[in-house]
Amino acid sequence: MITKHLNPLYWKKSFLIGLLAGFFILWFTFFDTYSLSTRYQLETQKKNLVERTQELEKKSDELKQKISTLEDNPDLLEKIAREEYGMRKPGETVYRIKPAE
Repeated sequence: MITKHLNPLYWKKSFLIGLLAGFFILWFTFFDTYSLSTRYQLETQKKNLVERTQELEKKSDELKQKISTLEDNPDLLEKIAREEYGMRKPGETVYRIKPAE
């Protein structure tokens, strides 16, 4: 003989509704494709990507400003070419001086 405690047909309706509600809460909180934990992770990832995008836009603006400065100032461009890349004008002789140790 099956006891009333093990047979779901004899349980109270309020208990069954509570059990069903608990199942749905657990399902939508942890197991569903769009669960709360997944949404939190996606929101955190979105926030990080937005911050990274802002940083890269700022860096891009700085580089555009540097390009504009170099295009407007040929003396600065020549200075950078000579100092950083060792370039010279035709017919010039470049002497490299080692710093004293």
